[in-house]
Amino acid sequence: MGKFIRTTDSEWFRLRLSVVMSLVTAAFILLFLRLFYLQILEGAEFRRLSENNRIRLHIIQAQRGFIFDRNGALLVDNRPSFDLSIILNDAKPVESIIGILSQYLNIPAEELMAKVRSIRGVSAFRPVLLKQDIGRDALALVEAHKYELPGISVDVQPRRYYLHRHNAAHLIGYLSEINSSELKGGKYPEYKSGDFIGKFGIEREFEKYLKGKRGGRQVEVNVAGQVVRVLKNINAEPGNNIYLTIDQNLQRKAEELLKDKAGAVVAMEPFSGQILAMASSPAFDPNRFVTGLTHDDWNELISQPNKPMGNKAVKGEYPPASTYKIVTAIAALEEKLIDVNTTFYCPGHMKYGNREFRCWKKGGHGSVNVVRALAESCDVFFYNVGKRLDIDKLAWYAKGCGLGAPTGIGLEQEGEGLIPSSIWKKKRFGSSWSGGETISAVIGQGYNLVTPIQMLVLTSAIANGGKRVKPYIMKRIETPDGQNILNGETEILGNIPVSQDTLNIVKRGLWEVVNKDYGTARIARPGGGIELSGKTGTAQIVGRKINETAYDRKLPDNFKPHAWFVSYAPSSDPKIAISVIIEHGEHGSSAAGPIARELVKCYLTPEAVVDDDGQKTNVVSDAVYDEY
Repeated sequence: MGKFIRTTDSEWFRLRLSVVMSLVTAAFILLFLRLFYLQILEGAEFRRLSENNRIRLHIIQAQRGFIFDRNGALLVDNRPSFDLSIILNDAKPVESIIGILSQYLNIPAEELMAKVRSIRGVSAFRPVLLKQDIGRDALALVEAHKYELPGISVDVQPRRYYLHRHNAAHLIGYLSEINSSELKGGKYPEYKSGDFIGKFGIEREFEKYLKGKRGGRQVEVNVAGQVVRVLKNINAEPGNNIYLTIDQNLQRKAEELLKDKAGAVVAMEPFSGQILAMASSPAFDPNRFVTGLTHDDWNELISQPNKPMGNKAVKGEYPPASTYKIVTAIAALEEKLIDVNTTFYCPGHMKYGNREFRCWKKGGHGSVNVVRALAESCDVFFYNVGKRLDIDKLAWYAKGCGLGAPTGIGLEQEGEGLIPSSIWKKKRFGSSWSGGETISAVIGQGYNLVTPIQMLVLTSAIANGGKRVKPYIMKRIETPDGQNILNGETEILGNIPVSQDTLNIVKRGLWEVVNKDYGTARIARPGGGIELSGKTGTAQIVGRKINETAYDRKLPDNFKPHAWFVSYAPSSDPKIAISVIIEHGEHGSSAAGPIARELVKCYLTPEAVVDDDGQKTNVVSDAVYDEY
């Protein structure tokens, strides 16, 4: 019996030992499999994660290229911006760290947490931007309490700074953060979310030259995510610098003259095509876009009735009014419908069919030829021309003068304008052209629409002897160390359809506009020996009542006519051409003419119009045009 018990105990012990050994063996097998999985199958990934926890790559943003005027005056700079970021892996617990940060910076914790929640799916090791441009005081607070704020860092980034704020804002443009559609579109393969790109003006047009190339810094961090040492550094490459064709002094003057007005001024060298000034009013401050606009701010900007975000100089389309008489005179003279001796009597009105077309001057101008009609802007003279001139022929000359098509200046959303013809009307309205519509068209009313830059190109062509010059705004591009890599060049688009004889007649008329006492723009005389040639225009936006002249009307401000003045100076040796449009300015002579006058005085110093013998070389006498 005892033997049986001992045998049973021994077997029971061996059974227990076998079970224990099996369990131990299974545990070792599981441990081995786990180690095999971690070290062999997933070893590379865990090594990567370990390195990421210790070694980080910090992006170094490139400094964007500077923008200067033609004389080297700095227009657009870069300034340091202190950007606050968080690395979620290091900032634990996140809510607690955010709460401490909120107290130090006086920023609502919920505002900061909203930023954190908005980036779900982003790597825990990647910095998340909490707030841009926190300022030096906030930077000092963060640095002073950095041991209480693990995972919180402040990076110094170059931030665009527009020195003169509203000055040349529409020409220079602005930066804004790249959006998802732009990232997906394929046009910006080297960009990532959070990068800023040019969205408007020069900043957009020359983005690839200005942007530079980002660098990086490999650093070792401690358990709190704070940098222990720099392992490797790749310097960022700054962008190229751009020199514009504009003259900052003239640009500033143009902006001052447009203050509290809606409209545009654009000036150019008539022989080269270099833009000397381009101002659109009202303007905006591009610095507001650098740190990001709220939806409310953006909606407030785009909803303003005077459209501050539109560049009126290249995008604004207006009836050309009496400035269009330049084209009508060219067409009539070239088609031999009139000559310099042809006169029409102006009693202040003209009957056509069952309608009476009135001149702006109620008492009329009497008997005038084409030169005097340009000088006094006599509507009745051009009404009579309209009786003889086919609308399609007039359209051909207008398009040959560069109207009705973009100039090619290279700024986005340039307006085309509209030059009507019989074919256009048939397609647009399904009806035939009428003679009465030609009567309106020849004085720049009706369907006609032009942009200030188009009228500038036409005026420059009159000034330079008939060449249609393409306007341009980039004078040269240089590398950061001063090497020239690209130059702007003069491009002749063609000749306007005009003979030298016709050109001289038109130029005589434009000279008399300013320099004769009966000229409509005598107020625009610069004085100082400088003679200016030009043409006024008053563009109606509502029709006149019967027997009503422009001076009889009492209209609300938003229904008053637009005021035009196009000009060039000095008359005999043009150095500058100017196009001015003042919305609802009413009369070109009083609203737009003085602006051109002051710009000419600003640009043409007394020394510029005196030759080596001390003789003024820009004075045009009547003798120059004696044959007409």
